[in-house]
Amino acid sequence: MSACKEKIPSPTEEEVSQAMENGYLAHEGYSRSLKFVDDWLKHADPETGLIPRNLGDSKDIWNAKDAAADNYPFMVLTAAILDSNLYQGKMMLILEKEKNLTNRLDQLPDTYSFSKQGFEQEILNKDEIIFGASEYVKDGLLPLTEYIGQTAWSERMIELVDDIWKHAEYESPYGLLPSLNVEVNGELLQVLSRVYWMTGEKKYLDWAIRLGDYYLLGEQHPTDDFEVLRLRDHGCEIVSGLCELYITTAFAAKDKKSAYQDAIYRMLDRILEVGTNGHGLFYNQVNPQTGEILDEGIADTFGYTLNAYYGVYLLDQHEAYRNAVLTALANLDQYEYYDWERGSADGYADAIESALNLYNREKSSATANWIDTQTQHMWSLQDSAHRSGTTAYQGNGIIEGWHGDGNFARTTLMYCLWKSQGLTARPWSRQLYMGAIPKENGLLITLLTEEPWKGKINFDVPRHQEIFRLPLDYPRINQFPEWFTISPDKKYQVNFPSGETRQTYTGKELLEGLEIDLEENQQVSLLIYPLEK
Repeated sequence: MSACKEKIPSPTEEEVSQAMENGYLAHEGYSRSLKFVDDWLKHADPETGLIPRNLGDSKDIWNAKDAAADNYPFMVLTAAILDSNLYQGKMMLILEKEKNLTNRLDQLPDTYSFSKQGFEQEILNKDEIIFGASEYVKDGLLPLTEYIGQTAWSERMIELVDDIWKHAEYESPYGLLPSLNVEVNGELLQVLSRVYWMTGEKKYLDWAIRLGDYYLLGEQHPTDDFEVLRLRDHGCEIVSGLCELYITTAFAAKDKKSAYQDAIYRMLDRILEVGTNGHGLFYNQVNPQTGEILDEGIADTFGYTLNAYYGVYLLDQHEAYRNAVLTALANLDQYEYYDWERGSADGYADAIESALNLYNREKSSATANWIDTQTQHMWSLQDSAHRSGTTAYQGNGIIEGWHGDGNFARTTLMYCLWKSQGLTARPWSRQLYMGAIPKENGLLITLLTEEPWKGKINFDVPRHQEIFRLPLDYPRINQFPEWFTISPDKKYQVNFPSGETRQTYTGKELLEGLEIDLEENQQVSLLIYPLEK
């Protein structure tokens, strides 16, 4: 750290107010997420500590595709951001128990019954085990790794991927595949495309190309050959997965990029032709060959598929695919009161995530306002009476009492990180409010504490580079977008609360945390700018 005389313009009252409002919103979201964790843990099995699949008819079981994939990982992430003791304690113990009790096919888990203290089914079903493992990896461990980096959870992810492919037994012209389920293979394409870059191990690219050849060069093309193409979750993954592989091959196997390009464009063009409504959003299900709409409901996961379009646009600069994204975002105001997934919080979570991930690339005030209003509605569902089986939940952290509650926390955390531009506070406090807004090429941070607080502001890094080592930050399912990030090799000017104290920090220094000491009911604002070399 060194002194700096370069003057930074002071923020306006309106800017400070906006940053503070973001702090209130982030605080509410974090409080809701932590309450979700606390109240779900009250229903954990007392013997094993594992959380049940649901709080109704499925309270006796833990399973990979639901409890592990959708709920538990976002308990871990909530704890990682807000409660280090919970993160290093109970969350880690659950992982250890899950591995010790539920592994059945090498490292692949199977459904566990609390009352039986063993597997729910006596007979091993390999397809179901592989399906559960792929869900656990793609929906849970992959986004968890994207945010917290290489940990015991990323190790769990890698061992699951390896054993899924160890047990690949379905023959194809391109080699053995672990499944013929289009959802599983779409998930694996996404996972392999990212894990390849993270590890640098060629086997992951080879496995992904095997799947890419099967769908793009064979007789399983999603729009040429499918009679049913599901464009919502549990089906749309194949579109994003194939496009993630296409992007990967552009940097790692250019001959395959050329071989895949026509098939990728045929798929994306046909989906735009027959799979979208007048607002550019996707129907739940279509017959891509005839163009018949099989389910005219609108996919709450519209952004999962639009990610694919925007990724290909970033790679090839094909403007039609960017325009598809812009059209959908421009029409979201038509869906302010849309009943996503029949009013389920999970539907709102997926729709908000869809918009938020794309807003990170294509910013507009209209999209931001839509995200805000939808988030308020989603949060209100946590306060309402919901029923799961015969048990009612009201006034606590439980949202709907099923594994989809985890997606409420997932999207809420994404939203909170947007409101703080990726910053977090250590230690987090229920009396501390911290928000931020971008300001030209810098950042305005505002903090308020209701009681004395001393800690550090932690900054985000370009995680797509630091963790996954991706060659391109394309939008991807369940990604935690990057907002204001610190580069270790840059220098930054920081304007401290007094308005007179200005210091320069290296990026490395800032990444160790910026120390702040606040008195009771004190509000301060800081401005941070990168300096030119």
